Amino acid sequence: MNFTANGLLAFGGSPIMAKEKREATDMAKIANGLLINIGTIIEPDLEAMILAGQTANERDIPVVLDPVGVAASDFRKDAVNALLDHVTFAAIKGNAGEMAHLVGVAWKTKGVESIDDDVKKLEGIARQAAEKYRTLAIVTGEIDVVCHGKHIKTNHTGHELLTKITGAGCLLGSILTACLTTDAEKIDAAYEAVKFYGAAAEKAAAKRGVTGSGTFIPHFIDELGK
Repeated sequence: MNFTANGLLAFGGSPIMAKEKREATDMAKIANGLLINIGTIIEPDLEAMILAGQTANERDIPVVLDPVGVAASDFRKDAVNALLDHVTFAAIKGNAGEMAHLVGVAWKTKGVESIDDDVKKLEGIARQAAEKYRTLAIVTGEIDVVCHGKHIKTNHTGHELLTKITGAGCLLGSILTACLTTDAEKIDAAYEAVKFYGAAAEKAAAKRGVTGSGTFIPHFIDELGK
């Protein structure tokens, strides 16, 4: 949460995290966009997520779903199904394994991480997710695929060090949400978000003194603010 908040703040957003159901509606009333991330979900969080999502839908602000590790447990699967039943999402973002699970496609995973990347398969998963859920679908990984309707874009920026830190996908979800609050076309906003994010990682990794994930993180946050 701290990494996500600091990264979004550097990017220019104003992050706020809220998990209490008694304030979920109030928080959604003052937000410009809402990210629902199930990375650390527990049972009481689900009601708050649904309340926030429904309020955001009523206000017609973008709601993004990050189904972290959805294939890892029945609890996560049930939680995502409940969210999809009760909230309309402007975008769904996940790695190949997560997005493949949402459309019933077999995919190799290790824990909550996807371990198989094939651009044609990735494009197929993105298309299926976009069609099934009538949303913008973003499949992330070594190659990012963004699909909205019949339109599809692929992004090749990024760096391996993003796979060596926790919360990289979560932070991308928050930046994606921020970009979707702009007046740009959805697919363009999403594509620019993943492209910029990957490019920032490349620049950070190339900085003098970066020798691994620990030294990468502060430079990466700096680059997100440029």
